[in-house]
Formats: sequence, structure tokens, C-alpha cells
Amino acid sequence: MRGPAVVALLAALVASGVAAQRKAPPRASRGAPVQAVTGPKARYAMDVGTSTGMGGMAAMMGGGGRPSLGDMMGAAAGGGRGGDAHELHLRLGSTLGATGAPSADHYFLPQAAMGASVPLVAPQRVDARPDTPDNFQRPSGRLLIFWGCGAHAPAGQPVVIDFANLAAGQMPPGLFSARAPVDRGPTAANSRSYADWPNPRSGRQPQGGSLLGEHRVESNFAPAISFSLQQDYMPGLHVRTEAGSDGAIHLSWNSVPMATGYYAWMMGSKDAGRRGRNDAGDMVWWSSSNSREFGGALWDWISPGTAQRLVADGTVMAPPQTQCTVPAEVKQAAGETMFGTLIGYGPEATFVFPERPPTGPWNQEWTARVRFRTLATFFPGMPDMDSDNRADTSRGDRPKKRCKPSLLGVMTGFGGC
Repeated sequence: MRGPAVVALLAALVASGVAAQRKAPPRASRGAPVQAVTGPKARYAMDVGTSTGMGGMAAMMGGGGRPSLGDMMGAAAGGGRGGDAHELHLRLGSTLGATGAPSADHYFLPQAAMGASVPLVAPQRVDARPDTPDNFQRPSGRLLIFWGCGAHAPAGQPVVIDFANLAAGQMPPGLFSARAPVDRGPTAANSRSYADWPNPRSGRQPQGGSLLGEHRVESNFAPAISFSLQQDYMPGLHVRTEAGSDGAIHLSWNSVPMATGYYAWMMGSKDAGRRGRNDAGDMVWWSSSNSREFGGALWDWISPGTAQRLVADGTVMAPPQTQCTVPAEVKQAAGETMFGTLIGYGPEATFVFPERPPTGPWNQEWTARVRFRTLATFFPGMPDMDSDNRADTSRGDRPKKRCKPSLLGVMTGFGGC
């Protein structure tokens, strides 16, 4: 199997994450009367993000929290500009049937700079691809896993996973984080009627604006939903990298108000494809956790309560922390071409209608949850990809065409300028 196919295999494994886990309802105190709760008929989820670094990458990560590695690398290599960008992901699920195809509209105030509204539509069903293509070849190469902040990797690292074993269905236990439960909220799978945004009909992410104030959601399959936000987009994260004399990579970033914790990861490959078209070489994966915790909900939006628990056990870095050192062994194994992501988890706002009554049954009509995060992508040791190769226009020279190497090709050994 060629190098890009192996990257696709790894991306599929990353995308698998961990299964969504539903929280058990709180247990009533002994002797207290149990209040009957029904509903909600509809659940609304609004994931709000700030992206700094390579344009468009955070939006990919927000599409379910488990991004396609190939897509991320391709977007990063496409010459996207840095700077803060905003992202929104809207999902509405209901236990009620729709009048026609499920559809909804989220109405914004003018300061949101989103127009009067954006449409949520039901996703089209996609036929599942066969598990094993006719031209399938067992891949080669390995995945080297490191974790923890520090100048050097401790004994026992890296953990080595052979791609051939993964292709044979031998998923290593504990490859993805189980400490952070994935909570996607409404999905097409757990709702009778469902619609989301962005979608093929509308998908332009916000170019600025503010989310403060009133929001309203109307649909043909759920009660009308309205709530007021007091939290706006989080500030952007800005990561600086510095190479240490011992080969380690020092990461530092700005402290973000309202952040509940930080999590960083990096990937790279030095040998992929260089020994032959069917040889994937070694890919390297590192995370900032003090234990082997990768992917899953750590790439998604997580609640402040979950973040607090993960900070306590060392899976997530505490809000005051603004630096981390990537071990020298990671750089030695991955070579010069690496990319990374730093996520700052944020607050969460929840709304329920009607509000809980002091006594009697609580018949919920709808719930809405708004989650926030900020995210930065970075490339240690690579020049600023925002600096154009501009010619001296005063002499009438035409600008030279920029070289936009394929990072996917660079990392797999099959591309470049």
C-alpha cells in the first residue's frame, strides 16, 4: 500500500476515537421525593470555536471532533493564512416527526455578521464503502507514540504499533482516550428528525462579529427554541516554538481568559515512502498528556467539569500553564516535517425550557447547549507560511508564483515543490 493510503488508514483509526458515552442521571438523595422528568422533545447543540494558524483546519476538526488527517494535512499545505478565525457547528435533533424533509433556521442578531439566519438541513445518506477494496494491499510502516511534556521521553517510550497489524483488525487496546467521554449531543443516529449546519446548501463560516445576545431556532420538527448568550468567541491561541540545543521543542502560548485547560499534540514522519512506494516508514504521534491519552473527546469540545477532572489526573494541562516541552526523541524520530495543534477548552452554557418547577413533574420541551473552545495549529521549524514571495513592484516585476508544497506528500515522501 502506498504512503498516502497508509495515512488514510491512520486517519480512519484516529476518526474512530471512542464510542459516545451517555452520562447517567444523578441519583436522588435517600428519602427525597423523586421528581418525574419527561423529554426533552428537542435537543440543540451549538459548538463555537476560534481557530488560529492555518486557515480552515479548525473547521475540519470541528466536524464531529474527529478530523480526517489527510484533509487536515492537505488544508495546511494549501497556503491558508494565519490569524484568528471563527467557526460554528449547529445540530438539532428531535423525537418528533418532520413535515417533509427536516429543516430548521438559526436566527442571529445583526452583530453576529451571519445574515438574518442560516439553514440547517437533514444530511443525505451516504452508502457505506466496502470494508476491503479489491486492490487492498497490506500496508507496512509503524506508528511511534510518545507523550508527556519534558526534555526527554521517559523509559518505556515510544510505544510502537505496526500498521500491518492495524490493517488486520488488531486494534491495540487503549489506543484512544477513554478518560474523556465523547458527548456529541444530537446526531442523525440518535434522533427521529435531525438537521445541521454547515451543509451543502450553506456553509460559510463567520468572518467576524459577535454571538452575544438573543438566538432563535425554528424548524418543522421541533418546538421553537430561544436563548441569550452572555459568552462570546474565545480569544485566539498563539503558539511559539523554539528548538532547544538538546533537540527538544519548546512550546509556549498566551494565556486565554475562560480557558478550562489545554491539550497539545503533534505528528510527523521522516522515513515515509523514502525506501519504496509501498513502504510507509514510521509516523510519530505525541501528546502533552502525562499518560497515554490520544484522540477521542480530547479533539472535541469538552465540558468544564470534564476538563477539571482531566486537569486533576494530568490528561489536560491546567489553565495557568502556558508552556510545554516536546521531548527530543520525538523530533529525532519525526525529522524536520511536523505539525501540531494546541486546544484550549472553554466554558459551556446550557438552557432548558421550561425551567425546573419546584414541585411536580418536569416536562421538558427542549434543551440547548453551547460549547466554546479555541485552537491553534503550528509547524515547528518551518518558515511563516503567511510571508509571500513578493517581487519589487516598484520595478514592475510580476510576483513570483509561490511554491505550495503538499504537506501530505512531504510527510509520505511522495510530494513537494
